[in-house]
Amino acid sequence: MTKTVDLPRLPGRSTAAGIDRPLASLGGMLRDWLPRQRWFAGKDRPVTELSVLSLTELFPGCLHLLVHADHSDGGGSSPSGDCYQLLLSVREQRTPRLERAYIGRAEEGPLAGLAVYDALHDPDAARMLLERLRMPGTAGPLHFEAAPDARIPGGLAPRLLDAEQSNSSLVYGDSYILKVFRRIQPGINPDLEVPGALAAQGCARVPAPVAWFRTTEPSPATLGVLQPFLPGAADGWTLALRALAQGDDFATEAHELGRATAEVHLALAAAFPSAVHDEYGRTAEAMSARLDTAAHAVPALRPFVPGLRGAFDALATCDAGPLAQRVHGDLHLGQVLRADREWFVIDFEGEPSRPLAERRGNQSPVRDVAGMLRSFDYAARQRRPWRPEWARRCREAYCAGYAARAGWDPRKKHALLRAHETDRAVYEVVYEARHRPAWLPVPMAAIERLARWGG
Repeated sequence: MTKTVDLPRLPGRSTAAGIDRPLASLGGMLRDWLPRQRWFAGKDRPVTELSVLSLTELFPGCLHLLVHADHSDGGGSSPSGDCYQLLLSVREQRTPRLERAYIGRAEEGPLAGLAVYDALHDPDAARMLLERLRMPGTAGPLHFEAAPDARIPGGLAPRLLDAEQSNSSLVYGDSYILKVFRRIQPGINPDLEVPGALAAQGCARVPAPVAWFRTTEPSPATLGVLQPFLPGAADGWTLALRALAQGDDFATEAHELGRATAEVHLALAAAFPSAVHDEYGRTAEAMSARLDTAAHAVPALRPFVPGLRGAFDALATCDAGPLAQRVHGDLHLGQVLRADREWFVIDFEGEPSRPLAERRGNQSPVRDVAGMLRSFDYAARQRRPWRPEWARRCREAYCAGYAARAGWDPRKKHALLRAHETDRAVYEVVYEARHRPAWLPVPMAAIERLARWGG
C-alpha cells in the first residue's frame, strides 16, 4: 500500500538556513507543472526563476509552500512575477488514484526518490487540512482561525471541484466549501473581509465565513476561507444555459437576481460606510490606460480603440451617478447561486489580476451591474443561432429588478453603464486571448457594438 512518509527536517520560513535544499528537490518539476495549472497567471511568459518564500511541514507527508515565479527577461530588468500557494503531498511510491495530481519524482535534495502530488487532490491530505481548521492554532508562519460560534464536525469527506477557476475549492460532505487561494497578495483578501462584514449586517445573501487560514510570512496574507456549502444549489451560469437549451425565458430569474444584487450593494454600503463620489475623470483615465495595454496585447482590438475611447471620454464628463462604495468587483452568472428559489452571491475576491488594494477600494456599483449584463451576453452566445433577444430581455429584467430595490435605474446612467461595460469587455478580450482563444469572438462582438457611438 502506498503511504505518506515522514519528511526530512525542513526549514519553515524563507529566512531559515537551507531553504535552497528543498528547492533542489522541487524546483525543476514545479517549473514544468506550474504553467500548466488553470490558476497560473503567467502562461504567456516563461518562468525564469522559482524561489521559495515560505515552506512549512503542515502535517506528516504534506508541505505548504509559498513560491515566487519570476518572469523577468534576464536583461537587467527588475524582477516580475507572482506569489503562489502550493500544498504538496509527498509519498514513497506513485499511486494510481492520485495520478491526475502527480507532479513528479524528486531526483535530488532532501526529497530524493519521493513522489510529489498536488495535495488538494489527495483525500488524506484534504481531510487533515480540515482538521487544522477545526482546531485553530499555528504551524510555523501559518495561522488557522475560526468564527467564535463555529462548530465544524469532523470526518467530512472531501472532494475537489473540477470547475475552471483562478483558485481551488474543496467541498466537505456537502456542508462546507474551502476556497484555497492560489495567487497570493499581501493583505486581507476581500473574500474573507467582505462576507464577514456582510454577515455582521445580517445580509443573508452571502454565506458567512466559518474558518480561515493566513500567513504572517513573508508578508501577512489570507490563504483560504471555509464557508457553508449550499447543497442542491446551482450557479447562475448553469441555470441560464439550461434555460437556453430548453428554449425557456430567464427574465423572471434575472429580475430577482437584479433585486438580490441591489440588496448586497445596500448592505455593502452600510458595512463599509466610506462611500464617496466617484472621480469620473480619474476612472476614465484608468480605463483608457487598460485599453491601451489590451490593444498592445491583442491586435484584433486595435481597429476599435477610437470608438471605445469615446465611451471613456463620455464618462469623464457625465453627470454624477451613485456613490462609489465597496462592490463585488467581478460579478457574473458564475458568481451567484440559486437555492430554495433564492439568489446568493459568492466569491468576493474581485478580479485576481488586479492589485489587492484596488479590489478593496471604493468603486461604482455600476461596475457590478455591467459585469452581469456582459454575462447574459456570454450565455446567449453559447448556442447557435445566437439568441440576442434572450440576452436583451435578461438585461432589461435584471436592471428593472435592481432599480426596484436600489431606488435608481442603471439604464438611466447611460454613459456610466456604457463605460463600465466597455471596460469589462476589454478585460474579457485579454482574458480570452490568453486563456481560451476559441472564446475570443464573444467579447469581440461586444467590442464592435460598444465601439459604435451610443453603445
